[in-house]
Amino acid sequence: MRKINVAVVGATGAVGTQMINMLTETSLPINQIKFLASKRSAGKTIAFKGQEFTIEELVPESFEGVDLALFSAGGGISEKFAPEAVKRGAIVVDNTSHFRMQEGVPLVVPEVNPEALKTHQGIIANPNCSTIQMMVALEPIRQAYGLKRIIVSTYQAVSGAGNLAMDELKQQTQAFLDGVPKDEIPANILPAGGDKKHYPLAFNALPQIDVFAEEGYTYEEWKMVNETKKIMEDSQIKVSATCVRIPVLTGHSESIYIETEKPATVSEVQEILTNAAGVTLEDDPSQQIYPQALNSVGSKSTFVGRIRKDLDEEKGIHMWVVSDNLLKGAAWNSVQIAEKMFEMDLLGK
Repeated sequence: MRKINVAVVGATGAVGTQMINMLTETSLPINQIKFLASKRSAGKTIAFKGQEFTIEELVPESFEGVDLALFSAGGGISEKFAPEAVKRGAIVVDNTSHFRMQEGVPLVVPEVNPEALKTHQGIIANPNCSTIQMMVALEPIRQAYGLKRIIVSTYQAVSGAGNLAMDELKQQTQAFLDGVPKDEIPANILPAGGDKKHYPLAFNALPQIDVFAEEGYTYEEWKMVNETKKIMEDSQIKVSATCVRIPVLTGHSESIYIETEKPATVSEVQEILTNAAGVTLEDDPSQQIYPQALNSVGSKSTFVGRIRKDLDEEKGIHMWVVSDNLLKGAAWNSVQIAEKMFEMDLLGK
């Protein structure tokens, strides 16, 4: 069996760390692996499969001899270095938003649109974490009953904003418990690092993820709208999103309302999702069984529950969808893309 050489870019970040964990479990036949990060992190070590590896500084020459490069170090890094990796023969799976909407770059959720991988030109984009879990839950329903409209409200964990945001949430929580006045709680990161004001997340909910853009929607909300249309290859589907950051460390939750083209019963939707790839159905209200963010942590699955008919719209269905945003929402989906490419004979030739 042919083997592949792998590079992980952004190896010390929240997603990069999980990428490494996923690579310890992967079916990919790895020959050599290297971990790349900023000059600040170069020289530190990372344990991988019982061995210690020295983190290397990211430079264009880092990709010599690399077959697969997994990127999760920010859009600016991807913009600069992903083409350098491709130039040297590597296939890039990029976890940032930089390439997602570019023409010629497949935007892939392996359970949904693996055939798009065949069109790649060296770079494959990993969708937004919130989009991924929504697509896993909705595509089986769309295949059976069609899909006209999606209205989603997200309840997103702070790990989606990175390690520093998680640390700040912990500090804020302790400060609140210690009785520090709310106006004196340190807040330097959320809701968006690049925006004018910052607010505490502890004991709070922030209806802003990323900065505001057109029509009063944030970039995070526009990502869900545009990425859904691209992945489903349906420019006519109606999509609207409201994205909220909540004081949960890991695990994104979503309240999703859909309108199908053909009517479906709750039991029919449950049966479809029971047999859907990547989905775990947790839906028994009589026993208080439903998806919870805390229970999703560490799982590669997307959990779906609270499935119920809309009270006024015959083709309307509500559901609650939860997933580990660092795994299925990022690291696992990236590694899963690589595994699918290898399976399709698109990697490591």
